[in-house]
Amino acid sequence: MSSLKKLAIRGSIWTIFSYGATQLLRLASNLILTRLLVPELFGMMALVSTFITGLQMFSEIGVGPNIIRNPRGNEPDFYNTAWTIQVIRGFCLWLCSLLISWPLAIFYHQPQFLWLIPIVGFSTVIAGFNSTGLSALNRKMALGKLTLFELGIQVTSLTVMLILAKLKPTIWALVIGNLVSAILKMIISHRLLPEIKNRFAWEAEAKKDLISFGRWIFVSTAMLFLASQSDRLILGRLLSLPTLGVYTVALTFADLPRQIGAALSFKVVFPVVSRYVNEGSEVLRLKILPKRKQIVIGLGFLLSLLACFGDFLITKLYSYQYHDAAWMLPILALGIWPTILFQMSNPLLIAIGKPVYGAAAQSAKLFYMVVFLPLAFHKMGVFGAIIAIALNDIPSYLAVAYGMEREKSTIIYDDLQITVLLITFIIIVLAVRFYVGLGLPIDSLGNLRGSKAL
Repeated sequence: MSSLKKLAIRGSIWTIFSYGATQLLRLASNLILTRLLVPELFGMMALVSTFITGLQMFSEIGVGPNIIRNPRGNEPDFYNTAWTIQVIRGFCLWLCSLLISWPLAIFYHQPQFLWLIPIVGFSTVIAGFNSTGLSALNRKMALGKLTLFELGIQVTSLTVMLILAKLKPTIWALVIGNLVSAILKMIISHRLLPEIKNRFAWEAEAKKDLISFGRWIFVSTAMLFLASQSDRLILGRLLSLPTLGVYTVALTFADLPRQIGAALSFKVVFPVVSRYVNEGSEVLRLKILPKRKQIVIGLGFLLSLLACFGDFLITKLYSYQYHDAAWMLPILALGIWPTILFQMSNPLLIAIGKPVYGAAAQSAKLFYMVVFLPLAFHKMGVFGAIIAIALNDIPSYLAVAYGMEREKSTIIYDDLQITVLLITFIIIVLAVRFYVGLGLPIDSLGNLRGSKAL
């Protein structure tokens, strides 16, 4: 366990560094792009990206996670069969993007979707040819190499976006930047592990293992997309594109703790648990859950800072067009807390071969969003919609907490204690902020001009 602990610590450091550097780059480019491009373009690209992400998640069978957790993950017949499935899937996704472009253009009253969705969707074909060496590196927890690779890709694609946006401030700056990123990732991925030379293969046993594990991953990720992206899909119909762009800016900041948690859970926690999956729930309970608790506390502290002071980020960094995001951000940040608790548990269940709980969790979240988000908007306008979104991961967390209980790895008591500490800390910080004359994070909510005017 000692050597594995060192790997986990090193992996966590690289993961946090990667995320921090990524977000700094994204923030810097975002600040520049919001001055070069109008909010409508961000809203449009957010919708298109949601559709493409949805196609990817609807067809996900866990090829990467399977290479990481399967004992045969380093055998050529296994990972080449996985790569073949991945390539076929990429072409199928692009064909689907062609099919959905026309009905979506009609539904959202955006004729640009007829050409925009297929062009952006072609990135799925490119990604299908990515080397399985990326998953192999994650299996080995060689996160330093992966981090430098991902940062290099991001710097290049963001540079392309900024140059194009400066020369011609249109949606093409965002589109071409994303395609450049996909192409570079595909090419360089095959050079990271020269010993892995992907070729087309179709071994029956490997296919059986991939599909057997992947069926619940398929259901879970399909439900995950509908649940996690339902806010944009529904709000894209209820709100104007500029307001959707403002919401996207607020969510970008509020989502920071969740994204860090996701990176840690799948790049560090998941590979670690996968190595000890055959030793039973005792190892999980005694060795893994205490580390999970430490990570959750750290993410909770970051979340509390965003909830208490996130509005200053919006008002100080963005132009007045985006200032309505100031009151949205703290509410959305608080809503990320059950999301963090959920995502720091679900990978544990996947690693021990129980992805069914994740599928149930996402189904519960989807049901909540479909029912309560439109209802909240109808009753309370934009404010009601933001509140509904902030509460949307409570059903998901309860589902995985039940799953952890069934697998004899109770988490709910620890999570309740941490939640009480988090709420107490936030109340104290907000009281101090108000006392020194800085007001409250949602003070700008008073400027909301009509519940549906935004």
